[in-house]
This record gives sequence, C-alpha cells and structure tokens, in this order.
Amino acid sequence: MRLTKFTDLALRVTMLLAVAEPDETPTARDAAEAVAAPYSHVAKVVSRLQHLGVLEARRGRGGGLALTGFGRDASVGWLVRELEGSDEVVGCEDAPACPLRAVCRLRGLLRQAQEAFYATLDPVTVRDLVAAPAQPTLVRLLASRSG
Repeated sequence: MRLTKFTDLALRVTMLLAVAEPDETPTARDAAEAVAAPYSHVAKVVSRLQHLGVLEARRGRGGGLALTGFGRDASVGWLVRELEGSDEVVGCEDAPACPLRAVCRLRGLLRQAQEAFYATLDPVTVRDLVAAPAQPTLVRLLASRSG
C-alpha cells in the first residue's frame, strides 16, 4: 500500500510538532521549510490536522502550531485511516464492466492486506514515532527553521 503525499506530509508535520518544546510554536511556514514542502500544501495539512484535533493553530503575533495531547497520543493507524479515507486499494467501482467482478477474490484479499497494514500501525502512537533515534534529527530540523 502506498500513502498519498498528503498523508505523508501530515505525518511529517505531526512528528515535527511532537518534538517542539511547550513554549515553542513554529508556524506553518516554519514547518513547510523544515519538511521541505510547499507552504500551500502544509497549510492544507494543518487545516485537516486541526479539524481532527491533532493540533492547535493560533493566528497572529505569537501564534503558531502546537500538537495537542490527543495528537501526541493518537494512534498512527487511526491517523492514517482518517487521512487516507476508507477507499479500497483497488477501485472496482471504477470498473463496473470488469468481467471478473462476480468471481474475483483479489478485492477481498487486498482489503485484508490493507487492514493488516493498519493493524500494524494501530499500536504505534505519534509519541512512539518521535522517540530516539528520530528525536534528535527532528529537533535539529525544527530548531534550524523556527529559530
């Protein structure tokens, strides 16, 4: 299974914010620079993560982004499901004329594989993702952008 670029970016931004000190509130622009992504994409990611309750965004002077307690302890499996949606690996609905549709076992097997993928991510939290050895690198990335 391959994650969308949106989900990949959301996970990177979430990981970055997870290592920020409580008094440190990087902006979306800081996060975009740190993860080497266009600001416009990061702004969309921030909006979605805020809607999910993973982060808080404060506007104006002294504003910035902060991961919520819920976001820090969120299951990576849950987060990926929320970001990816409930679409199946194959789009059988997109091919109604498929001659195998009535007898195909592939769709069910791919759905099982997709659930196994998520089940692997379910016990992992955002907090787990940013523990060593990733933490020092994330801290350096954040410090170099939000100085």
